[in-house]
Amino acid sequence: MNKVIVIGCPGSGKSTFSIKLADLTGLPLVHLDLLNWNSDGTTVDREVFLERQKTNLKKESWIIDGNYGASMDSRFQACDTVMFLDYPLQVCLTGIENRRGKARPDMPWVEDEIDQEFIDFVKAFPETGREQIISLIDQFSDKKVYIFKNRHEADVFLEGLADCKDVL
Repeated sequence: MNKVIVIGCPGSGKSTFSIKLADLTGLPLVHLDLLNWNSDGTTVDREVFLERQKTNLKKESWIIDGNYGASMDSRFQACDTVMFLDYPLQVCLTGIENRRGKARPDMPWVEDEIDQEFIDFVKAFPETGREQIISLIDQFSDKKVYIFKNRHEADVFLEGLADCKDVL
């Protein structure tokens, strides 16, 4: 496990999971949101984002946190391990609500307001983004894939890694 992507519906806790995974493995962590967003809430040019991603994909090891469906294929090609947080929609919507107004290490600004366009995107994720992820998992069957259906499963996985780390 040297090149890991962590994907899932917005609000599923990809960044939180990735931070814990990075702490346990020592792998460098890349948040795609930090490659894409400016601190004023605007995005960088698409070419800039793709070049930043490409630069990180060339590195020897990493954990990359985030979806960005238009460029997900390149991350699937480059990774050896996929962590898919495949949680129910309501869990993700609650996750979004709970992070509002809080500073996060994966975003260059604090989300203070409800963005209805974003909420609509999240509500459509099970039929859009999830289907794309399942298709890519099927397409890249040579990858080690972990699919977590709830936060407890993800926590148990991380606890197992911590236990293994203590033994080594």
